[in-house]
Amino acid sequence: MERRGGLGLAALGALGRRLLWALPAYAAGLLGLGAGAVVLALALYAGWRRRRRARERGMRAAERLHREEEAAVRAAARGELPAWVSFPDVERAEWLNKVLAQAWPFLGRYLEKLLQDSVAPAIRASSAHLQSFTFTRVDLGQKPLRVLGVQAHPGTHKKQILLDLNISYVGDVQIDVEVKKFFCKAGVKGMQLHGVLRIILEPLLGDAPIVGALSLFFIRRPTLDINWTGMTNLLDIPGLSSMSDSMIMDSIASYLVLPNRLLVPLLPDLPEAARLRWPLPRGVVRVSLVAARALRSKDRFLGGLVQGRSDPYALLRVGTQAATSRVIGDSLDPVWDEMYEFMVHEVPGQELEVELFDKDPDKDDLLGRMKLDLGEVLRARVMDEWFPLQEGGQGRLHLRLEWLSLLSDASKLDQVLEKNQKIVAKPDPPSSAILVVYLDRAEGLPVRKAGKEPNPVVQVSVQDVTRESKVVCNTSAPVWEDAFRFFLHDPRNQDVDFQVKDDPRQSPLGSLSLPLSRLLESPSLSLAEPFPLQRSGPGALLHLQLELRVLFPEPPEPGAATPGQAEPPKGDTEGPPRRPSRAGPDPRSGTERVLRVQLLEAADLVAKDQRLGGLVRGRSDPYAETRAGGSRFRSRVVREELNPRWNESYEVIVDDVPGQDVEFDLFDKDIDKDDFLGRCKVPLRRVLSSRVVDEWLPLQDVRSGRLHVRLESLEPRPSPELLDRVLHTNALLQPQHGPELSAALLRVYLDRAADLPLLKGSQPPSAFASLAVGDASFRTKSCPPCTEPVWDEGFSFLIRRPHLETLELQVRAEAGPALGSLTLPLARLLPRPGLGTDGWEPLAGGGRILLRAQLGVLVPLEVEEGAARRGPEGGDPERPQEEEEEEEEPRGEEDEQRGAGGLRQRLVPADRRPQPTQGPRVLLSLRFQREQRRLVAIVHSCRDLRAASKDLPDPYVSLVLLPERSRATKRKTGVQKRTLNPEFNERFEWELPPEEAPRRRLEATVKSSVNFVTREKETLGKLQLELAQVDLSEGDPRWYELQDERSLP
Repeated sequence: MERRGGLGLAALGALGRRLLWALPAYAAGLLGLGAGAVVLALALYAGWRRRRRARERGMRAAERLHREEEAAVRAAARGELPAWVSFPDVERAEWLNKVLAQAWPFLGRYLEKLLQDSVAPAIRASSAHLQSFTFTRVDLGQKPLRVLGVQAHPGTHKKQILLDLNISYVGDVQIDVEVKKFFCKAGVKGMQLHGVLRIILEPLLGDAPIVGALSLFFIRRPTLDINWTGMTNLLDIPGLSSMSDSMIMDSIASYLVLPNRLLVPLLPDLPEAARLRWPLPRGVVRVSLVAARALRSKDRFLGGLVQGRSDPYALLRVGTQAATSRVIGDSLDPVWDEMYEFMVHEVPGQELEVELFDKDPDKDDLLGRMKLDLGEVLRARVMDEWFPLQEGGQGRLHLRLEWLSLLSDASKLDQVLEKNQKIVAKPDPPSSAILVVYLDRAEGLPVRKAGKEPNPVVQVSVQDVTRESKVVCNTSAPVWEDAFRFFLHDPRNQDVDFQVKDDPRQSPLGSLSLPLSRLLESPSLSLAEPFPLQRSGPGALLHLQLELRVLFPEPPEPGAATPGQAEPPKGDTEGPPRRPSRAGPDPRSGTERVLRVQLLEAADLVAKDQRLGGLVRGRSDPYAETRAGGSRFRSRVVREELNPRWNESYEVIVDDVPGQDVEFDLFDKDIDKDDFLGRCKVPLRRVLSSRVVDEWLPLQDVRSGRLHVRLESLEPRPSPELLDRVLHTNALLQPQHGPELSAALLRVYLDRAADLPLLKGSQPPSAFASLAVGDASFRTKSCPPCTEPVWDEGFSFLIRRPHLETLELQVRAEAGPALGSLTLPLARLLPRPGLGTDGWEPLAGGGRILLRAQLGVLVPLEVEEGAARRGPEGGDPERPQEEEEEEEEPRGEEDEQRGAGGLRQRLVPADRRPQPTQGPRVLLSLRFQREQRRLVAIVHSCRDLRAASKDLPDPYVSLVLLPERSRATKRKTGVQKRTLNPEFNERFEWELPPEEAPRRRLEATVKSSVNFVTREKETLGKLQLELAQVDLSEGDPRWYELQDERSLP
């Protein structure tokens, strides 16, 4: 029966749509127009519709070309593209090269001024022998630096942008120097520099200058070639040339090759400057150099007549870290079985470079080299593979690589130490932890020689490994700002020692010894404090920060395929490897909260507007700017007011990271430059700990003014039973200005994809995923070409209506077509346990994706307080079973009506509504918000209306806040067509002082829309409510009986 009824309604709807085509003819006849007017109107409409569709097609095509350039070009070509057509990941930057070419002469002038005015005096002051040092010529030449390509990468978090610049400099630079005292001339004439410079823009801010700092460094050592002149021509001798270039490259590496980097702060007193300059490593890679096979023979005897073997050894390098293996004499199949460990700072980007050499008395011969992106090791966790050697002609190298994650707690240290005892490694035993020492400064160092300040230098030692800081000249309060990193075998029994000495005499200025067991007992395995120096002056302090991280080898998934496996055993026919059935843990997920900022009002602001040349003081046109969690919000302008009321709300996703503030800046809007009215801030940690902060904040940097704000921390909860109450409360709290309040937070964790389709030519794609919910969208990183990319990334979305919103996910090839898509209505998550899903989902177009999507309901304090007042027995009244069944049936129909009519607020569920009475009635929610000084009314629905004629009415509800009947006190809902049980779900509000609310009455009149024939409005029912007799604190929905208009006074 239900199915037949649905088919009947569908047929009636189709018939109604067709009857609409007869409406123009009916209107023409009603207005007395002829058939020609009807034909002309239809022709105009057809032409307009055709042009509109053509414009929409053009816009869709342009959007597709912008979003899917390669796919659009291939579709337009309708065949094979020429070989010279490509879609590279690296973009050309000719515009940047033109800028550099034009600015190059001016950069030369700046460099000449810098060398003459700053560098030369510093060199002359450094030694008495160099007092006649001078730059005789500084010329950058006519060939500027070129940027061959730019590639952008997604950062490791949302506040970071990565740019890789492939730079090349083949210049005619000429710099000459002279020391007249010794008749010494030297210089450089021509230089080549090639490498990849990475620029990190971090942190991204919600205020000018948008980027807090720039970090610049070379991921790998660049190549350098210098042409010397004058006395430095000696450095061009074959033996000395490579040595000099290597020394200069070591100097460059000490500043600009990872882990070293150049930090350029764009904001003064940037709090993250130290962390950005010396960030913790991303992890540690353990490299086992096992063996090599079929190497080329380089040794020759008897003038080359007799071919011998080779004496191979290996040089391993990650950034500036290098290790050299032992030499295996007279072998083309050497076996080393050695293990080395390297700290990894940038993934993707950093590579493991291994070069094999034949040891000779004069110059060692190259046997081959290989490179491996350490991002592959991070994804696979363990790799065991024979790698082919390049540039050697033949041979393979057997490596086993293992990724070690950094843990900030010592709970697994014993497990790591126990495992390390079973590993037989040489030349050194495996490490269980790393130590990072941030050497900041010292104060109060003793002066050993009267009248002469020391030149302090610090030596940091852990067992037999010693690092030395730079020398700071002529001060007893040196500032080093340096970092040192150490591998630790057993931090329970090791110490870190500091020796402060006076350079160059190396006389001691103080010492310090710290047992690392103290770090194990500290929270997060870190210490940051000034430490008193021993055997030093009174009050001598050394300011340090020490970070210890446990190295934990996370094993790969059981049975998961690693990118390489050394000679797998034959006969392995068990089929494809098993894949995980659930998404792995995301260390970043589950920590976000939502901060709701309510900007209420201000008082006693400073009057900035001046009139009559300043003789008459006016008022101000204030507005507020709010900054929180990297986002920035701006309120509306309130004209001519020193006590403005905004009543606006903002929401932002935040993390519990120390040092964050919620900042407010007030300005007076002017035509030219806005005047400053004051600022204030609230520590974010205070809001997160106390949940709600509601107070008047005094404005700073001005003589008067206060700001009233309410800040609330909302923690997502998997509580579906509270969702409907939250939606109803948000409807009451919804401000008149600003977006709709969020009811939930959606956390999405993307683990990996599998079985993705191959690109044309059977090439695996370089895949990334894009996610969108409404206007919010994110994108993952791009993985190396493979059919099973691993992303391991999490994202969060603010959800306003979980029943209606949808998660759109698309997997795409980099600069290529879409590989698959997924549409996940959030309504699917609501009936599931924990409001989430975790597992494999099929992709439309091919492949599968492993993800976890979970909703967390944002429960405001009002909902909790209301639930506490109701108590376990304060639920909704019991209702007859027949009414429950009757209410449940039209649920889908109500949703359809609300979607078609422009839903304002979600209707309170039927099982939560109060017991309705019989006869005509209206369901209202009323609440007075004292802080915002407003009365809120929600008109939900009407039931059992009585029509004055045989035709069904077109009802709407008119609200008037008595006693005044004016435009400011009248509100009206939309019209619902031909029904006796309309659904409105519309919200209205009136600004009202608290003392005025009890003296007001609310009049609600249900009327039918204008009758087409009689041109009259029919009154279907009416009621008047004395607000003093209504509980306005809860805002719960309640049924009110409608009375005949004639029975009311």
